[in-house]
Amino acid sequence: MMDDTPEPVGPETDAPKSSESSEVVLEVQDVTKSFGPLSVLRGIDLTLRAGEVLGLVGDNGAGKSTLVKILSGYSSQDSGRLLLKGREVHFKSVQDAAAHGIETVYQDLALIPQLPVFENLFLNHEILHFGLFHVLNKHKMRELTKRYLDDINVNVPNVNAEAGQLSGGQRQAIAVARATRTNASILLLDEPLAAMGARESRLIIDLVRGLASSRRVSMIIIDHNFAHLFELCDRVNVMQDGHITIDQLTKETSLEQLTELMVTNYRSQLQNAFGS
Repeated sequence: MMDDTPEPVGPETDAPKSSESSEVVLEVQDVTKSFGPLSVLRGIDLTLRAGEVLGLVGDNGAGKSTLVKILSGYSSQDSGRLLLKGREVHFKSVQDAAAHGIETVYQDLALIPQLPVFENLFLNHEILHFGLFHVLNKHKMRELTKRYLDDINVNVPNVNAEAGQLSGGQRQAIAVARATRTNASILLLDEPLAAMGARESRLIIDLVRGLASSRRVSMIIIDHNFAHLFELCDRVNVMQDGHITIDQLTKETSLEQLTELMVTNYRSQLQNAFGS
């Protein structure tokens, strides 16, 4: 009887690609990062295509957060290259990465609970009235906020409501909307469905899929929950011990198969490290 379990796809094999006809917007090539004697990233290879949603999963300490910090411009790699649409980039700061179209939405969302929705959406990008005094053009910001949220199918009944009064799903949607309202073409999302019920999770899943399909926004989503990743993502990368050990299309595997691949890969690493 033939075993139809998908073979692990590592960084040295031909990884499956979703949307083969889509342009590669981000390439990570042999990226390493160490902190003193501790080697965290040991040669990361990763690709992301236009409109693709890529899941990034791994145990604590696997290197996910370090990779996201490098991609977001918060820190730099020791070696290796980052390429945007085939052109090598060297980010000097988070603002520099944002200027290149990469935005990060962390779990804390960086919303100000006491400010209304429309002011949170325009935080650090406020629209001012012309004149001698720098006065917020709140009417314009309200109008554009309503228009943009409607455009991406985010239902917030009152843009004057304080962000702290919104549900968790609505706050997450506002944080994502703020990142994509400007020039972001790549989003890095940290645990976007954490501690959400089914209804709120569906709001974010629909938002992610809509942005990917209609606006061709590319996303890397970090999540510890495989079920979430199968709902959200086209492809999953598994990080283990500073390497990407599995690169699998979600449509070509299952939750059970991917879990088994992770266990098999982990056992193989232990055998290599400590002997049989």
